[in-house]
Amino acid sequence: MRRTKGYLAFAVGICLTVWICVLVANSQDARIRSNFQRDADKVANDTRVRLQTYFDMLISIKGLFAVNETVTRGQFARFVQELNLAERYPGFLAIQFVRQVPAGALPAFTDAVRRDSSRHPGGYPGFTVHPAVDGPEHQVIEYVEPMAGNESTFGFDLAALPAQLAAVQAARDSGGIVATEPIKLIQDKGRSAGAGFVARTPVYRPNMPLDTVEQRRAAFVGALAIVFRMQNLMDEVIDPAQSGHMTVKVIDVGDGAGRVMFDSAMPTFDMLPRLGWTQTIDVQPRNWVMSFGAVAGSRYGRDVTIVMLVAMAGTIISALVAALINASDRSRSLASRLKVTLDQQRASLVEVEKQKAKVEAAHGDLSAALETLKQAQSKLITSEKMASLGALVAGIAHELNTPIGNSLLTSTALSDMADEFERKYKEGGLKRSALEAHLADTRMACTIMTNSLRRAGDLITSFKQVAVDQTSDKRRRFDVCKVVHDTVAAFSAQFKRANCEARVEVCELLEMDSYPGSLGQVLSNLINNALLHAFEGRSEGRIVIGVRPADGDQVLIEFSDNGVGMAARVIHQVFDPFFTTKMGQGGTGLGMNIVYNIVTGMLGGIVELDSEPGQGTTVTIKVPVEAPVRPAPTTAAQVSPDETLRQS
Repeated sequence: MRRTKGYLAFAVGICLTVWICVLVANSQDARIRSNFQRDADKVANDTRVRLQTYFDMLISIKGLFAVNETVTRGQFARFVQELNLAERYPGFLAIQFVRQVPAGALPAFTDAVRRDSSRHPGGYPGFTVHPAVDGPEHQVIEYVEPMAGNESTFGFDLAALPAQLAAVQAARDSGGIVATEPIKLIQDKGRSAGAGFVARTPVYRPNMPLDTVEQRRAAFVGALAIVFRMQNLMDEVIDPAQSGHMTVKVIDVGDGAGRVMFDSAMPTFDMLPRLGWTQTIDVQPRNWVMSFGAVAGSRYGRDVTIVMLVAMAGTIISALVAALINASDRSRSLASRLKVTLDQQRASLVEVEKQKAKVEAAHGDLSAALETLKQAQSKLITSEKMASLGALVAGIAHELNTPIGNSLLTSTALSDMADEFERKYKEGGLKRSALEAHLADTRMACTIMTNSLRRAGDLITSFKQVAVDQTSDKRRRFDVCKVVHDTVAAFSAQFKRANCEARVEVCELLEMDSYPGSLGQVLSNLINNALLHAFEGRSEGRIVIGVRPADGDQVLIEFSDNGVGMAARVIHQVFDPFFTTKMGQGGTGLGMNIVYNIVTGMLGGIVELDSEPGQGTTVTIKVPVEAPVRPAPTTAAQVSPDETLRQS
């Protein structure tokens, strides 16, 4: 019977362990689906933004023809070169100007191009319009930039290609940008280079009415075009770090029949059938459908280690509980036997010595059972501590992966830019614009690496601060408003990415004798907490920081947002260490606890929080102008964070 209870407890523990393993696996699947959808959305949005950028530049070139009807080849070339598109946006193949030439004016047009010396002193004596096409009008590619690699398109008559001619006429009649169906580019004739497409916008004579189709046809001069090879465009959009984990297929469905324009899938890829996503992009007058697939690997694969650890821990705990139940039953059995022995001792004095020996034996069994119980209890406590510490370390490690990965990717890109700059310098063709672009890219790369490494350092510092209540911040006199403005400025990129407006209001000039680094850390943690939690599910947000003097040489800092607010349960636990609603998704559970410790400890102030669901959150901090003097650290406080973790 005793063994039956132990086996039953062990079986129940195993069932609970299996249930927890299933929950952990489902949680990992949900995280993987979320990461995949976020990555797919980023590629689709980047494609949409990149195309819009190219189209906006095409409109800017159109403005050149709007103010000058007779734009020369040299002016066109200089204008395109000043845009520096080849360096800033290398996804396109060429920018062209297609001129409409009546059939009767074709000889005069050919002769004018041959004598055009605005770009080359010798002109273009070998220029011809090709191929020969009969018709009342010809659509001839007159300007091409860059010319290198696009020589075959110079002088090409688009009237020879029905799809190209239809796109030019559609742009002429609509007055807007018109993209072609997937085509084989003229530059790629005779080789396999994949699909391409051309986006065109019409150019009209200045000061002519354009209200009707007939008026637009009468004023039509030609069309500006930007030529894309899909492989080049998608290479610019897709992050190389994702190319081995995700497949992207672009299908043109503008005319109702799907035509593949780009497909990054390879036969060697092991695809995950449970992950897939599609997005539709409007490329007037057509639609592109982008299909995304996941490749089996570390990025979208399950971490079976965690499931195995949970299974092992559950099995061990179940075995210990079963042993504890058996020991308890044995103890009760021994107590019953002892009672019987004492009764027999009262009945017969002859059996005293014999019963005494039995009592001593029973006492030994009881001691052994008690020792076993204590050991089982100690093991249970140790297992619980290690499980909690493992969850914390897993969350911190997950958060460190992003900034460290960003720094590595940016440093590699910076090295490539430096090699390219050195090559241009040695070739002697270095221009001021290239130097300025290189300096801007270098500065941006340094900023990204600095912010990423600072984020990693902040996470490690926060982890140490929870383990060891000690800081090395230096005390000095400073302007509190400057610290607030500098902290807000440091988060400008995060605000822009989150579509969040941040402003500082009622910030009067106040000088404090305190710890500016700790105050900055408090503000940084509040900002990070708001960006991570406050605006979830919202397209935009607002953060307002106010600073003003208070009674009794105090400084009052109010930090408020218009986010989703907090429930009463969250408010009650928000300052507890390791409490977070987003462990493993950007939250470590340390931010608000560090805010409370710094404000009430190092800065000698108080912190209050007011929030309701849907009404935003306001954090009020009141600290003295002159921070209290901190006592010298004790021996216990000087223990290193690693040692503290080992002792726990």
